[in-house]
Amino acid sequence: MKTHITHPCGAIFLTTLFIVSSALAEDKGKTALSDKTDPAKMAEMMKKVEAAGTPGAAHKALEPLVGEWTAEVKSWMSPDAPPTVSKGSAKAQWTLNGRFVREEFKGEMMGKPFQGISLTGYDNQKQKYNSVWVDDMSTAIFASTGTAEGNGKVITFESKMDCPMTGEKDMPVKQVLRILSKDKHVFEMHDPRKGENSKTMEITYTRK
Repeated sequence: MKTHITHPCGAIFLTTLFIVSSALAEDKGKTALSDKTDPAKMAEMMKKVEAAGTPGAAHKALEPLVGEWTAEVKSWMSPDAPPTVSKGSAKAQWTLNGRFVREEFKGEMMGKPFQGISLTGYDNQKQKYNSVWVDDMSTAIFASTGTAEGNGKVITFESKMDCPMTGEKDMPVKQVLRILSKDKHVFEMHDPRKGENSKTMEITYTRK
């Protein structure tokens, strides 16, 4: 990402500017914005912008993820083989005034130290959960979109990725986040192409 807007007011301002600019583009050749702006309509537009950017119940459902955690990581290279087990730790906290949960994860991958960062939130306009992941073993930004069941206790994300080992492009990936309690949650990764035995990784988080 080349540009970041971290202040909510800046985001609201730019979003409103975009909306107004789009409206003007449809009104080519007519009078300037200062002559056409209706204060009541502008106030209504601002209310919509603020509503779209205000955290709600779907965001609150992520609250159990916040805290410090010990992690047990299981990885399956093959469905019929026993998993590789390793340990890790994580710290997650709210950022940007309750809009996203930011997690910092530390563990090991293929016998080497490993760390990654994720952002998880809910898009009020699309009514979808979103997650972004980056780590120190890749230069890719892994983004996924999900929907929730059970009052936000199970969130299923879908995405695609490129595999550096095989060279495959746009491989489907499914991730399942299961919030079991305020002190435990489980994160799964699946390869949908493998059918019933699709799980490739499972991380169990236990609150410290």
